[in-house]
This record gives sequence, structure tokens and C-alpha cells, in this order.
Amino acid sequence: MQYKKNKNIPRKSDTITVGNALRGMLGAFDIDKKYDETQLINSWGKMMGKTIANRTSKIFINNKKMYVTLTSAPLKNELALSKQKVLDIFEKEVGKGIVEDIVFL
Repeated sequence: MQYKKNKNIPRKSDTITVGNALRGMLGAFDIDKKYDETQLINSWGKMMGKTIANRTSKIFINNKKMYVTLTSAPLKNELALSKQKVLDIFEKEVGKGIVEDIVFL
């Protein structure tokens, strides 16, 4: 089987990176917000550290509010007191506008 090149279709002269192509695809399908939320949830352990990640049982985001279920009451109290610092870490890692508030359960 021989491949025949179609000469009627012009080739684009500008090139883009794979990352930019994926971002464009996510934007075209309107799933870029959900992708960013999933990326934030998956990087929770890396951003917060092993001890906090081990005491976290469930994380989900609803209406730009992140809900984190913790198994340790003292840790929940400590994180509630430093909520702004946690939001600053998220903003630096993923970007602004994904999460506006955190609720520790």
C-alpha cells in the first residue's frame, strides 16, 4: 500500500509546541478549568508534604472552593489557621483563579 500525498491541502508554516497544542485543545473543548482543578488535586501531596498528604482522606473542588477531608483534628485546626498561606502555595504552583477558598473537613 502506497501513501499518496495530497497536494491540495496547504501545510501550515508556523509551528507550535506540544504543550501549546494541548492547551489549545483543552480550551477548544472547554475542559481547561477541569484539567487545572485535577492537576491541583493531584499535586496536593507534593505541595503540602508527605505528613499532611498521609492524613488527607478526600479532596474535591466545587464552585472554586476546595474541600479537604483530614483524619487529624490538630492538623485540621493548624491548616485552618494558615489558610491564606496554603492558598498562596496553590497560586504559585498552579495559577490564580482556580481555587478561591479552602474548607477543611
